[in-house]
Amino acid sequence: MNKRVKHIVIVGGGTAGWMTAGLLAARHPDRGENGISITLIESPEVPSVGVGEGTWPTIRKTLSRIGIKEAEFLVQCQASFKQGSQFDRWVTGEDGDTYHHPFELPVSHIPNDLLHAWQTSMPEKTFAQAVCVQSSPSLRGLAPKQTSMPDFVGAINYAYHLDAVKMADLLRLHVVEKLGVTHISDHVTQINGATDAPIESVTTRENSDIKGDLFVDCTGNASIMLGGHYGVEFVDKSHILFNDRAIVTHIPVGESDPIHSETISTAHKAGWIWDIGLQNRRGIGCVYSSKYMKDDEAEQILHDYTGNPELPVRHLKFQSGHRTHFWHENCLAIGLSAGFLEPLEASAIVLVELSAEALAENLPVNAEDMKIEAKKFNHRFSYRWDRIVDFLKLHYVLSQREEDYWRDNRKPASIPERLSDYLEVWKHRPPSQYDFEHASEVFPAASYQFIVYGMGMKPATHPTLKPRITSEIQKHMQSITRKQRAFAAGLPTNRALLAGLKKQATRV
Repeated sequence: MNKRVKHIVIVGGGTAGWMTAGLLAARHPDRGENGISITLIESPEVPSVGVGEGTWPTIRKTLSRIGIKEAEFLVQCQASFKQGSQFDRWVTGEDGDTYHHPFELPVSHIPNDLLHAWQTSMPEKTFAQAVCVQSSPSLRGLAPKQTSMPDFVGAINYAYHLDAVKMADLLRLHVVEKLGVTHISDHVTQINGATDAPIESVTTRENSDIKGDLFVDCTGNASIMLGGHYGVEFVDKSHILFNDRAIVTHIPVGESDPIHSETISTAHKAGWIWDIGLQNRRGIGCVYSSKYMKDDEAEQILHDYTGNPELPVRHLKFQSGHRTHFWHENCLAIGLSAGFLEPLEASAIVLVELSAEALAENLPVNAEDMKIEAKKFNHRFSYRWDRIVDFLKLHYVLSQREEDYWRDNRKPASIPERLSDYLEVWKHRPPSQYDFEHASEVFPAASYQFIVYGMGMKPATHPTLKPRITSEIQKHMQSITRKQRAFAAGLPTNRALLAGLKKQATRV
């Protein structure tokens, strides 16, 4: 029988589970006889990982669609504004070695003409400073919007830094109370159904069997349904992305301390350190490869960075990679159950958003539709995971650092073929939209431009290519300085805006 898909069961909470539930429930709000039921089973025995603190601008659309107010989110999740990433010591490892990957797009999407305009009119500036407002040093520490602006609207493109545990708590409360999702706090003990057929139900410790038509695996690294029940294999990417450890800590900050507008990533001899500013703390983590660095040495690097050897730390292990496919029979994996790539450029939450949105927009009506939607989903997300691997690797292969870790990252055997081919042709032309087939790339051509030119790749265009709109682009570039002055004068600091929002929430 071509059974109707009416009962969706999400196993696992956290950011992945609750965000998926929220996007599904908001897009399909009918809980009646002709609608769909959504049940989320969350084990009280499995703690949240709680270190995913960086997001992409897509998060604003996600929160808006779920129905959460921006001020409520910022206050409840101790969140702050993120306007991009700053990379220190990635190229040479020396003082002053820094570049930026902003969220703002360049002033033109025509890469050859943009490159020509930069080289001919503002070669003394970095690429990012020349082609977008957001990279001005005068704007660092400033909020991307004014208090009077509507929710999720800014003068400059932005995302957030956030407390992932508090984020899951906020989503849980909203999704259950406002969107009609059923929450069951229980531990799943068994997956019921043949391994070559759809899952029929899951057995829980306190609530017996819970049936469903579609099951979403948000059980983290355990991946008890896609990996455990169905045995879908994990594709190891550690030969490309070497890092497999992180040591994390928090530094408390005061209400008057400034908050950075970027994720600060500082390279060391066998990895890098993230530094993320929230309202009440800085989240800091030392990411490294256990092949090139011992745990105690990494911990010392973290203590040297913080200047406080007494801070408590957590040691995390991870493996970069993903499942061979993500939707098998009537089971779709979202979040860590689908895979994980090292935390550089904060791809974890955006992959959850994209996966949950794809499910919500293409929710199968019946079992026959599910086969088609699963095939489409697997094709789309296999592409996305591989492109993210390419983009993360790009940060390592262009480094000039001479430690073993960095030299080995540049060896051809560790570089994906697609990326290697592009690096060859980018010696003669800039990265462009023609290099990326999908309309909804996670990292578009502009992101590659910021990295390759930020890390010192020599800009080049085809020797016989005639620029078409150089003068027009130059005019836009000249207006950037005026806009930067206006924004610097008119935007509050991150701390001032967040303090104002907190006062408003207290009065309410």
